Amino acid sequence: MAKKSQQKNNDNLIAQNKKARHDYFVTDTYEAGLVLTGTEIKSVRAHRVNLKDGFAQVRNGEAWLMNVHISEYDNGTYFNQDPLRNRKLLLHKKEIHKLTGELQNKGVTLVPLKMYIKHGYAKVLLGVAKGKHQYDKREDIKRREQNREIERVMKHY
Repeated sequence: MAKKSQQKNNDNLIAQNKKARHDYFVTDTYEAGLVLTGTEIKSVRAHRVNLKDGFAQVRNGEAWLMNVHISEYDNGTYFNQDPLRNRKLLLHKKEIHKLTGELQNKGVTLVPLKMYIKHGYAKVLLGVAKGKHQYDKREDIKRREQNREIERVMKHY
């Protein structure tokens, strides 16, 4: 039964920022809703989203998603929005205060990791992240290759 629910979650996955886990140490995650217009949600459901260069900020007690590209809806008219516009994130006030405290630390940023549909609403998984150095990235690659090699050897036994 676990496989069915896992497959269902993968169907709801719209976009994933794989580069974020490569470039950052993700310490904590938050699920946030998105304020979207009608044509934007249609583009999201059509999987026309790019999270690659995106980030989030807290301004005036509100969380905002910046630099995330949601393509214009093909069948839209003048209701289409700017693909790179800033979008408001829906978080509880306590979560915003907690995020504000965490973002005060030097080198900490808020990065979108995944975008998915949950109960008909677009959600973003945000990660509180600290940048990796080049040697950390090389260490991760080395560890991943070693684990793959161990898996290959164990497969034959």
